[in-house]
Amino acid sequence: MIKNLSVRSSLIPREQRGSVESQVCYLTSRIQKLTEHLDLHGRDYSSQRGLWKIVGKRKRLLIYLLKKDRLRYKRLIDQLDIRGLR
Repeated sequence: MIKNLSVRSSLIPREQRGSVESQVCYLTSRIQKLTEHLDLHGRDYSSQRGLWKIVGKRKRLLIYLLKKDRLRYKRLIDQLDIRGLR
């Protein structure tokens, strides 16, 4: 699993900044941060709602990638160590 998922615009080549992979990586890092926050603050319902919105957006991007290119999808799932779609 990639420990540091922070996505900096200077580290990503210019042609890949809007790619599905970079978007999913960025959303995954935000999900991890919000999950850690919710472990400490379990009754923060507005953050829970934000987390579910981010999870839904990442799921839609993964569905798109699965339909377009299964090899890139599989590689991304393995790289980020997240569960695949059901």
